[in-house]
Amino acid sequence: MTVKSTVKLKKKELSKRGLGENIDLQVMQLPVVYQKAKEQVIKIWTTLQPLLTVHVGLASSTTVIILEQCGKNKGYQDRDACGFHPEGACCVLDGPEKIESTINMKTLWKNVSVEGIDIIFSRDAGRYICDYTYYTSLYYGNGRAAFIHVPPLSNHFLQITWSRGAEQHREK
Repeated sequence: MTVKSTVKLKKKELSKRGLGENIDLQVMQLPVVYQKAKEQVIKIWTTLQPLLTVHVGLASSTTVIILEQCGKNKGYQDRDACGFHPEGACCVLDGPEKIESTINMKTLWKNVSVEGIDIIFSRDAGRYICDYTYYTSLYYGNGRAAFIHVPPLSNHFLQITWSRGAEQHREK
């Protein structure tokens, strides 16, 4: 339940994975605790100031990859791993009801495939830590975030999605 250290991959390794030379990829594990996850997301946006973030949530009860388009602000009644839920059951007091990603996840859904794994498009990330984290990231990152729910699988799909999401932002 603690945040693991940031893992920095060398540019040569990123290039081997098809992510390009000018990428500084950092991988972090967020805790299943509303407040700590929010603090880490805010720190990512204020300290690292990334072009975009790609959040990945494990959906152990599914066999498909789910590309989430938006985050919702309200409805967080379920308690986290420490037994708490957010004040007012929302991510950001007085924040917009929902925030859409600037990454067109529907386009990704139509253009990305992973052998042997179905991919679906969604507009509801579930009103728990995943949706809470996504909304918070969309809020502090001005929409420059993506969220992918994944079943247990390899990281190949994540590399493809991150690369294509970055390409969309470079084109703008």
